[in-house]
Amino acid sequence: MKKRRRRSRSEVICEILSEALNGANKTRLMYKCNMNFVRFNRYLNELLDAGLMECMGSNPGGIILYRTTEKGRELLKVLRKANELLSA
Repeated sequence: MKKRRRRSRSEVICEILSEALNGANKTRLMYKCNMNFVRFNRYLNELLDAGLMECMGSNPGGIILYRTTEKGRELLKVLRKANELLSA
């Protein structure tokens, strides 16, 4: 059985920003990033406060959607490039 290593802070942020590129609700983001509610909320609030993500309001079903901002997309590019350089 392969032992899973703990993800770094930048890896978690990269995953959240990637999943939210086209907009997603909180539940989808949380499950896609494989995080528990408390930990995910901490990251989400941090990303919202930093202007890396935005709340788009709700869709017709009343579900609130979150999306990566332009600033978040720039950070995502930088994080991906850094990960690429580290694994090369």
